[in-house]
Amino acid sequence: MRFPTLRTPAGPVPVTAPAWNPQRPGAMPSHRYRPAHERVHVPALMRRWPGRRIGHAPLWVPVDLRDGNQALAEPMDPARKQRMFDLLLAMGFKEIEVGYPSASRTDFDFVRQLATVPGAVPEDVTIVVFTAARADLIDRTFEAVEGLPRVVVHLYTATAPLWREVVLGRDRHELRALITEAATHLARRADGRPGVRFQFSPEVFNLTEPDYVLEVCNGLTELWDASPDRPVVHNLPATVEIATPNVYADQIEYLHRHLERRESVILSVHPHNDRGTGVACAELAVLAGAQRVEGCLFGNGERTGNVDLVTLALNLHTQGVDPMLDFSDLDEIRRTVEHCNRLPVHERHPYAGDLVHTAFSGTHQDAIKKGFAHHAKVAAESGVPAREAPWSVPYLPIDPADLGRDYEAVIRVNSQSGKGGIAYLLQTGHGLELPRRLQIEFSRVVQEATDDSGREVTAEELYGLFRAEYLDAAPDWPWQAGDDWAEVDGRRGEGAGPLDAVADALRVDILHFSEHAVGAGAGSSSGTDAVAYVEARVGGQVVWGAGRDGSVLTAGVRAVLSAVGRAQRG
Repeated sequence: MRFPTLRTPAGPVPVTAPAWNPQRPGAMPSHRYRPAHERVHVPALMRRWPGRRIGHAPLWVPVDLRDGNQALAEPMDPARKQRMFDLLLAMGFKEIEVGYPSASRTDFDFVRQLATVPGAVPEDVTIVVFTAARADLIDRTFEAVEGLPRVVVHLYTATAPLWREVVLGRDRHELRALITEAATHLARRADGRPGVRFQFSPEVFNLTEPDYVLEVCNGLTELWDASPDRPVVHNLPATVEIATPNVYADQIEYLHRHLERRESVILSVHPHNDRGTGVACAELAVLAGAQRVEGCLFGNGERTGNVDLVTLALNLHTQGVDPMLDFSDLDEIRRTVEHCNRLPVHERHPYAGDLVHTAFSGTHQDAIKKGFAHHAKVAAESGVPAREAPWSVPYLPIDPADLGRDYEAVIRVNSQSGKGGIAYLLQTGHGLELPRRLQIEFSRVVQEATDDSGREVTAEELYGLFRAEYLDAAPDWPWQAGDDWAEVDGRRGEGAGPLDAVADALRVDILHFSEHAVGAGAGSSSGTDAVAYVEARVGGQVVWGAGRDGSVLTAGVRAVLSAVGRAQRG
């Protein structure tokens, strides 16, 4: 067997399976796991979230410096923390969780630096700090934030039954008493400091009984005397993702509709990505009433990570909704995050990966090439620059230019590519406008060059192939021509023009001729060149030739000679 460690499913096909589905039961112990609906019960409600649309951005709160940092094999040093913080400010975040100062000397010192260095925190930015529900840790947290004019102290305690029983050893009543005691101490420490607000996270909210979460959160809203001008944040984490996104949305909507003093509560979510649906959970949660989303740039975090704020925000951008953040140089953002986290961003990562705007497939390339041409035409007809015209290009849900990307890497050629991609690269890279039938013929040349290796061919290599196949194929024969005559390598011909006379001298039938100018910077060495393409019948063969020269006539003659030379070499 090729894979002796795998156990190919071999059980009987279920009797209920349709004839078109021959899948068989496998040997993996799926029976060990309880489905989510047995662990999470959401009281019945008439769902409103399925019919809603997201029309504005939530408050984004990056937790890269706390939750993301604690998940790194090598947590950020002070220089990397400062660089990440500066990036978050430059992107436009207005509330930033910066650390767990009671648990880490590095975090404590970083918060102190923000609190004591003049101008370290802009006037419209709020700092968030994280603490467990213990009096000594709360005291240490307040030591760290002393001097910050605006701060949210984020209190957390795990509340799910499994955590209560296995980790904390407390029942519902005992745990609520612990939370209330910590929240009371927090309120005492904040007394007289109007710039301090409170946040509570019932950790593992998505596995906690909804009525218990409601009981705890409503109690804290009252204890902290929440008001519209000093709201509390109730943050509801999917700490370990265990269900489909619609279940999380139901949980959020239930809390949204039943929280007391709702106008004084900021409903926040903190989805993780254990099932790979963190983005979907966050989007549905916003539909269900969430006003604030915590996550990390590019989805860093414990296990499979926190929800990806870059993807969430750019998803809004592609729907015509301002994400209220700047991604105009996404590659610089990615490089900075990779440096700070010492982790790479995958080449296929949504929006930011090196290959996400790239097409290798021939059919995709052809559609994109036509889409670019159509976009330029519509923009011109509308009298607006292409960068401002409504975007609608096949296979590209976002204009790469919006993210600071150019179009050079949109179409790349390998053995899977077709004529459209090849023609696009030659046009954008070297100014060549190949006729359609020549595109088809040259694509076979490229396929032959790439099939064996399977590797990618760059635009420069493509032009090298084209030059070797066509431009350099012309025999080095002497020629001269007048208005209606030509002499090529001692053979004389006549015609309606010099090019017809050249064809007559060589006994060639010209089936198609076209030419265009190529400006400086597109491979030209002489300011402006002419490039000519000829489809000709030579001795019974139909072949293409191409010529390039500063003279239009010479380019045309070289194209005819190229066709003859290619016919001769078969």
